Amino acid sequence: MRTINEYLSLEEFESVIFGNDKIDISKAVIDRVNTSFDFLKDFSVNKVIYGVNTGFGPMAQYRIKDSDTIQLQYNLIRSHSSGTGKPLSPLCVKSAILARLNTLSLGNSGVHPSVIQLMKELINRDITPLIFEHGGVGASGDLVQLAHLALVLIGEGEVFYKGERKSTKEIFALENLAPINVEIREGLALMNGTSVMTGIGVVNIHYAKKLIDWSIQCSCAINEIVSAYDDHFSAELNGTKRHKGQQEIAQRMRAHLADSQLIRKREEHLYTGENTEDIFKEKVQEYYSLRCVPQILGPILETTDNAAHILEDEFNSANDNPIIDVANKHVYHGGNFHGDYIALEMDKLKIAITKLTMLAERQLNYLLNSKINEMLPPFVNLGTLGFNFGMQGVQFTATSTTAENQMLSNPMYIHSIPNNNDNQDIVSMGTNAAVITGKVIENAFEVLSIEMITIVQAIDALNQKDSISSASRKLYDELRKIIPTFKEDQAMYPFVQQVKDFLMNSK
Repeated sequence: MRTINEYLSLEEFESVIFGNDKIDISKAVIDRVNTSFDFLKDFSVNKVIYGVNTGFGPMAQYRIKDSDTIQLQYNLIRSHSSGTGKPLSPLCVKSAILARLNTLSLGNSGVHPSVIQLMKELINRDITPLIFEHGGVGASGDLVQLAHLALVLIGEGEVFYKGERKSTKEIFALENLAPINVEIREGLALMNGTSVMTGIGVVNIHYAKKLIDWSIQCSCAINEIVSAYDDHFSAELNGTKRHKGQQEIAQRMRAHLADSQLIRKREEHLYTGENTEDIFKEKVQEYYSLRCVPQILGPILETTDNAAHILEDEFNSANDNPIIDVANKHVYHGGNFHGDYIALEMDKLKIAITKLTMLAERQLNYLLNSKINEMLPPFVNLGTLGFNFGMQGVQFTATSTTAENQMLSNPMYIHSIPNNNDNQDIVSMGTNAAVITGKVIENAFEVLSIEMITIVQAIDALNQKDSISSASRKLYDELRKIIPTFKEDQAMYPFVQQVKDFLMNSK
């Protein structure tokens, strides 16, 4: 059980989303939210406050009659429930709900406590509102996507429940849940924020960290396959560069390869003084995709870590408008709903993960091209050359998927299009950035799956399974539980999918 209180760490957040921990809301939070609600209710009398007694966006110049202020909130929710495209995954929606709940718990939004209580129930009972990928420009918050969450909270719209798409009304009746009653500004407070892009971002970070770990393991295994020298991941070499990420990647490689029988030391071969030939039979240095792993994955690791820090700050921030300040007895109007922080981090993350994908594709090509590696059969074909095809077919998939990632890596952050009668004249496109980053990450898992299948095939081709490091042997054994040794040709897509599932779902 995770209690929502003062601050929610990223680790605690992930334990709810990926570990299925239940949440509770502390009495301090309920008191804080209730105080904010009571203050706004009193403060808004005879004052002009955006979204309480005015219209929205460019319609804010119109005063709303007291008798219409509650209906105004319902109108906002219903009119903006206009998303299209594919539904967001249950993981992303659950993450978005938790991000919004935590923001509203800060007491800067003036909502009634019943709002966060019902959101808690959605999380704990795995009731997932139907929210679509398309619709958010990420400036006045994730308006359209969060409207679909708000629609469910007022008892309308649709949800996913036990794998089926159902009407909210039906599931609320089944679970004995009551919709919220809009009191002052619950519609705007639910919709005006960055919680969907942030929620998707947390899911992206979780999987990006997995990709980095798997990429390190692939890189280590390939270095073993070719009996590479150890100096390119040594502490001494990488210590001469001050980048923390590079040094950490090199350290993780050293730990992975500590007991390998295949990695060589340069002083035992090229530094003996016995190499007198004019043309060296063995490579003096490996290709960049093998030798520059710390320098390539280092900035990817740092980019991921920095994005994680920004996301943690965001879901612990008030990203609302206006901001209710009980302590100073004031209501501040501004733009905390603007999603530029998340948009920029997601764009950087998808560029970084695309580079990781490119590294995997080049390592894969190295293994498949016998003219380059000079030690493996073409396409790591363990059958009859010419008659069988080995890994030839899946390389096309890896290449095309990598190319798609390269195309998808164009930034959304700079693709602002004015809208809302030019009230929103510069926007973040953060929701799009987060959604596209999720696609890039999923693509990366597909390419790494193909690379991993090829790695274990190469280990078998060279009969190295008893010489590789214990860490690589553990990976080899886990993969061989999923896939057979391919000699005869067969349909490969089920095996690629099974390895992808393993990589994404492993602890």
